[in-house]
Amino acid sequence: MTDALTAQTVELLQQLIRNRCVNDGTVASGQEVRTGDVLSAYLEGTGLDLEVYEPDGAPGRTSLVARIEGTDPAAPTLCLMGHTDVVPVTPEHWTRDPFGGELVNGEVWGRGAVDMLNLTASQAVALRALARRGWRPRGTLVYLACADEEAGGALGAGYMCKRHWDALRADYLLTENGGTVSGHGGELNVTVHVGEKGVAWRRLRIKGTPGHGSMPYGADNALVKAAQVVTGLANYRPAPYVSDLWTAFVGSLDLDPKVKAALVDPSRVDEAIAGLPAGMARLAWSATHTTFSPNTCRGGVKTNVIPDVVDIEVDIRTVPGDNEDEVRRHLDKALGALAQEVAVEKLFSKPASVSPTRTPLWDVLGRVVEAHYPGARLLPRLIVGFTDAPYFREHGAVAYGFGLFSRALTAEAMAGRFHGNDERIDVESLALTTQAWLNTCELFLG
Repeated sequence: MTDALTAQTVELLQQLIRNRCVNDGTVASGQEVRTGDVLSAYLEGTGLDLEVYEPDGAPGRTSLVARIEGTDPAAPTLCLMGHTDVVPVTPEHWTRDPFGGELVNGEVWGRGAVDMLNLTASQAVALRALARRGWRPRGTLVYLACADEEAGGALGAGYMCKRHWDALRADYLLTENGGTVSGHGGELNVTVHVGEKGVAWRRLRIKGTPGHGSMPYGADNALVKAAQVVTGLANYRPAPYVSDLWTAFVGSLDLDPKVKAALVDPSRVDEAIAGLPAGMARLAWSATHTTFSPNTCRGGVKTNVIPDVVDIEVDIRTVPGDNEDEVRRHLDKALGALAQEVAVEKLFSKPASVSPTRTPLWDVLGRVVEAHYPGARLLPRLIVGFTDAPYFREHGAVAYGFGLFSRALTAEAMAGRFHGNDERIDVESLALTTQAWLNTCELFLG
């Protein structure tokens, strides 16, 4: 990896952070066109085919596609995809300006540094380097910098895959977010996310009868019933889901063998999780269960008026196999007798999805990792959050979350910075990931 390419990745990442493409979930937010313009300017003059796409009714929510066409129509197409939007931030909780893009002590600080502007920038740097040298692979390389991932991707990858699949036609996809290194007892693992849980966001509407707040006895108070709904969701314990991916992950942990055995036993996993440290327990529970997190509550009109309507929005994340009907069954069980009084509205859904690991690209990623971390093996994981990868899997593409980070950027450190305060990434990780994209493209596409 040359110092010049690393410097380009650092500088480009800083620019993307400073663009403040904050997606608050509304159509007018994000304005990813700012970052699209920066990336277009960076890639211009290299001979790349550049196309910009904007959904109807969403001005400024643009996605950029760049291509290096392969010489062999029968060879595979690989897409490198990064999103350009970031989540909102509370500046007063940060040590530094969250949109300053400062380089301090070998780290680039700012919202999106980890999620996932570092990958979006490093992919662009690798693409430009390949194009400038006149690289003509057998297979086709596509770069997609897309909008709206932080709100589910409907205006970004979802729109591109639904309306403009001909511009992508990807057989394989690399996106966020693997690449963390771990190990114990002489073993070294590099995470690759091969699948993710599903998303089933729901609005639960609880109705009551309005009345005067001075006479609450026996009242049909929607907020009181909503409190019971929230308690029911918080206390609900669905059956565990112990998969081969979870079993392999547990095998890589530095834990007592008895604890590891319990964590892969469906009859004992819940009890074993309860005995883990808090951070690990949260991850373990999410990896082995469909989860329910009631995160917003709106209702009531005035202090002295008994509320007649309360809306609760619940973030539900489903394990593979849980469809829409299963989500409703879970809700009915969690709410018990109140289930008949609750109206359920679907806000957003994506099913869980998993890609196979016995693929030519998986083999190439293993070689790339081995070159930088001798002896390391790929560790396939199911991500508990969501990415844009399922849109590609729906079209038959094999999709992995990949990157390559330094030993300093552990999975624990990365998890704390995702959507968190003082988000930042080290320059060594930027150098490693940029080189990993170059190596992967050259080995896989020829």
